[in-house]
Parts: sequence; C-alpha cells; structure tokens
Amino acid sequence: MSTTHAADAGFKQVNSKANVLFASLIGTTIEFFDFYIYATAAVLVFPHLFFPSSDPTAAMLQSLATFAIAFFARPVGSAVFGHYGDRIGRKATLVAALLTMGLSTVAIGLLPTYEAIGWLAPALLALCRFGQGLGLGGEWGGAVLLATENAPPGKIAWYGCFPQLGAPIGFFMSGAIFLILTETMTNEQFFSYGWRIPFLASAVLVLVGLYVRLKITETPAFQKVIDHEERAKVPLVTVFSQHGSMLVVGTLIALATFVLFYLMTVFALSWGTTGLGYTRHDFLIAQLFAVFFFALTIPASALLADRYGRRITMILVSIAMILFGLLFAPMFVADNLLGVTIFLSLGLALMGMTYGPLGTMLSELFPTAIRYTGVSLTFNLGGILGASLAPYVATWLATHHGLQYVGYYLSGATFLTLIALLLARKPVES
Repeated sequence: MSTTHAADAGFKQVNSKANVLFASLIGTTIEFFDFYIYATAAVLVFPHLFFPSSDPTAAMLQSLATFAIAFFARPVGSAVFGHYGDRIGRKATLVAALLTMGLSTVAIGLLPTYEAIGWLAPALLALCRFGQGLGLGGEWGGAVLLATENAPPGKIAWYGCFPQLGAPIGFFMSGAIFLILTETMTNEQFFSYGWRIPFLASAVLVLVGLYVRLKITETPAFQKVIDHEERAKVPLVTVFSQHGSMLVVGTLIALATFVLFYLMTVFALSWGTTGLGYTRHDFLIAQLFAVFFFALTIPASALLADRYGRRITMILVSIAMILFGLLFAPMFVADNLLGVTIFLSLGLALMGMTYGPLGTMLSELFPTAIRYTGVSLTFNLGGILGASLAPYVATWLATHHGLQYVGYYLSGATFLTLIALLLARKPVES
C-alpha cells in the first residue's frame, strides 16, 4: 500500500517519537481499561446488584443490554468528537474525549444499587454507560490519527498499532484487578464495596493520560489542512455525501474484529462461569494468559502490514478466523481448562492479527480533512453491528442451539468482513 497521513504533509517530525507513541498508547489503555471493567462487572456484579434477583437469567440479559448501550453511544461520540477533531484539531478533542470517558467511569463506582433506589439504579447505570460509549467514540479514532499522522513513511501501520496495544493492556489491567479483588476479599466484601474500586481507581489513570496528552502538539497532516484552509464545514455531512461507500466498507471491515473480541471476552466469561461451570478465579486466569497472545500479535501484524500491505494481511487473517469459528463446539467445553485456555489463546491471537492493522487501514479510506470523523464512524458503527449485541446473541444461540452456532455466527460475520476487504480501495491521497 502507498503511504498517506504524515507522508502526505511532506513529513516533518514535530512531536518526538516517544511522546507520540506513549500518548496514543496511554489514552487507549485508559479508555479500554474503563470499558473492560464495565464488561467484567456486567457479567460478575451488575446482574446481582442493579437488577431484580427473582430471575437470574433475566438479570444477566438485562445487564448485558446495558453493556450494549455504549456501542450505540459510540457513533454519537464519533460524530461529536469527530466534528471538533476535524475542525479544531486532534489534541484538544482527545483531551475532551478522555475526560468524558473517565468521569462516566468514576460515576459508576459511586452509584447506589437496586436495593437502595430500585429501578433508578439501572437507569443511572445505563446513563453512565452511555457516557462511557460517548467518550470512547471520540477517543479511539483520535488516538489512531495521533499515531499515524505523526508516522514517517513506511511505518504507518507500526505507529498505528500502538493505540491498538491499549486494548490488551487495558484488558489485562481490568482482569488483573478483578482477580486481585477476588483473591483478597470475601464474596460479601466484593459485592458490598470491592467492585467499586476499579471504577474509582480510573480517576488516577485519567490524570496521567491528561498530563501526557497536553504535552503533544498538533499532527503535521492536520496542521497542513489548517494552513491551507481545507477544513470541512460539517465533516459528518462530507463523509456521508462524498464517502458513503467507504463508510459502509469500513464498517464491515471492522465487523469481525468486534464479534471475535467480545465472544472471546464477555461471552466466554459469562458462559464459561455458568454454562461450563468454571470458577470465576480459574476462568479469569485463563483469559489473562490468553490476552498475552493478543498483545504479541498486534505488533507482529503491524510489521506484516507495513511490509506486505494492510489489505492482504487482513484478508489472510479473516480466512483463518472463518475456520476458527468451527472450533467453538469442540474446544470450548467443560472440565478441560487447558483446552479452553488454548482455545482462548488462539482466538485472541487472531484478534491481535486483525486488530493491529485495523486502525491504519480504516484511516486510509478517508482524506485528512474528514479523517477523524470517518475513521471514528466506521470503527464505532462496526461496534454496533459486531459487538453491541454479540454477547446477547451468542448467549441466546448457545442456550437454544448449542455452541457450534456461536461459531457459525463468528464465521458468518467474518465472511462479510472478507467481502468488504476485497472491495476496499487503495489509500486515498489527502
């Protein structure tokens, strides 16, 4: 693939490499930590504390429904933060997105439960979850552009993989803190106040992220847009009117990534600790082991993407993901924790392989002047289709038809992504 982003601006190093990569990484780490502690709590905590206990299955499904809310908020965040990111700049918008996400997460840690205030508790939980999604809708795209628009030619996917690394790091941190709480507290202590600790601790991480982000200057590619007075008046309108086909293609490119990840994390944790009978402790350890493969394959896939091209790399990984869908029933079974750990490791390794080049490829579908809006919308619309209902749909399929249909669900979604990859055009020239 040809180069875009900073290379389009007649590349000149403005921010130091270390500052750029750390600023893009720390922000997404915080954002995904916040997002994943909610995902874990939605399975382990919220069904018991924020919904009526008379029907455990209904409580679990209602909790997973609040989990889905953020994915519908994310495109709203994409439109709002994308507008300002393409009008004002990447830096200021990234700071605002981080604050939105962080404040929403801390608020969850302060909420009263269903026992205290009845149905107002899940209503407030849903509102805070919407705030999380709103912030993440603007965070991810900006972090990817912070990295790729500062990248030298030939290293765009490599730079672009650093914000992607925030996902496994954030996931590991969230899983580790819940595991520590499980080990050091009784069930009564955990459900009384322990579950609140990760949400409140997020405030410290947000302060670190803000400090780092405020030291970064505008990207060279977007500075060129400002200097040449090329900013779109309403970026959202321009994306839909002039780049609608790439918006659809990009959304479908992101689809399988979301389905795979939330099947390997939220659904797997829920089904593994209920339908398969593993303890919360054992399954969290298995997931934390598997997430290392997620982290290792992200930079590996980025190196391949820079050498052989983003599209061909993702096409080959998508074919492997279609085949992986056939392993759900034979490998995700009870009384075989080693086999389940291998299954989770394979799935999250494939996740890293597709996730590493994803941000770079999506950003290359749009010119610089509307890139923040375009990349954020494609990613987050992909989240609605691929992740918002994935745990719910997978739980329903496994309950009514068996785990093999969960695998078919993944393979079908990945087939749509494969088609979109075949239809994707070459990177645009800004």
